[in-house]
Amino acid sequence: MSTNPIPPLHLYSVPSDPQPAVEAPPKRERPRTAWTADQLMAADFPEPKWAVPGILAEGVSLLAGPPKVGKSWLSLGLALAVASGGYAFDSLPVDGGPVLYLALEDTPRRLQTRMGKMLGGQAAPAGLTLVTECPPFPQGGSDAIAGWLDRNPDARMVVVDVFAKMRGPAPQGVSAYDADYVAVTYAKRIADHYGIAVVLVHHVRKMASEDFLTEVSGTNGIAGAADATLVLKRARGQADGILHVTGRDVDEAEYALKFQAASGAWHMLDGPVTDHTIGDTRAAILRHVRERPGVRPRDIVAALPDIDADTVRRYCSRMAEAGQLTKDAAGRYYPDTPHSEVSQVSDCPVTPADLLEGTGHPGTPSVRLSDSNPERTAQ
Repeated sequence: MSTNPIPPLHLYSVPSDPQPAVEAPPKRERPRTAWTADQLMAADFPEPKWAVPGILAEGVSLLAGPPKVGKSWLSLGLALAVASGGYAFDSLPVDGGPVLYLALEDTPRRLQTRMGKMLGGQAAPAGLTLVTECPPFPQGGSDAIAGWLDRNPDARMVVVDVFAKMRGPAPQGVSAYDADYVAVTYAKRIADHYGIAVVLVHHVRKMASEDFLTEVSGTNGIAGAADATLVLKRARGQADGILHVTGRDVDEAEYALKFQAASGAWHMLDGPVTDHTIGDTRAAILRHVRERPGVRPRDIVAALPDIDADTVRRYCSRMAEAGQLTKDAAGRYYPDTPHSEVSQVSDCPVTPADLLEGTGHPGTPSVRLSDSNPERTAQ
């Protein structure tokens, strides 16, 4: 009987550099799951740990999108940023820590090529562990990931690309909803026990929907079991993608992203999504109205001399009908939606500009994954 000359490179077989013997990490206590009401109110719980402030908190996050939209580039970019203590989306400073990236649809050569492009000559972070094969969660995958986390107690994130490779066969005799819920629960147990962010890269349905949550492939059990859902959708205008985010510890928000082909990095664009998904004329009018609420069309014409008066009046009227602007009885225009500075749920900023302030450690050595201007300031 012949043996396979190429043994599977499972996670538990990842080699490590020889190191002196150290004491085993302390065994983690099982989290408490029951209190009386007065005990619960008196308990002191730490704030959620963020892998990416305002976007990826500890717990299970689904990252879904259509095929070839760039999910793997985005997830690998996040893994590099967190492992190096760099900038997520080339904009948001993050605290560094070990990251486990399960690239279950890639080869080592392809990963090397992608990382070489993204790093652009910078040193690769030693804190990023990449694995191309791992058994499904119910068949040893959970134990393998737990073992890596035990060896890396300061780990901040685990990325599973893709979730379908790890979920394993559905239990017999259960509904499709229950099977999907159980599949995500394997990852959630790991995330909750170790207090880290686990990102499951997933797919969306072919049929688009106004509610991005309903586009996640599978039953509602998948999104229902996850702590947060991120859906990357193709966009138009200046943005190459829109990242829709919602979850238990993060407010519902959307971010305009630009894919930089030269570096393979997703870059977060400043300002609201509408600034980057509408035509240049509407974007210019919207930016001016946001900067000077209560302006009249003649004021906009004076400030934007490249746009004639008839065009400004016509566009302002259409934008008001589309809900992009509001108009009062005196003919003054205002932005339709005020932009809050701080999330009412998570106490984290919810706009890209605000997220640049007060997050991470600017003094930490960092890695940027694009050739954009390193001198970045909040607007």
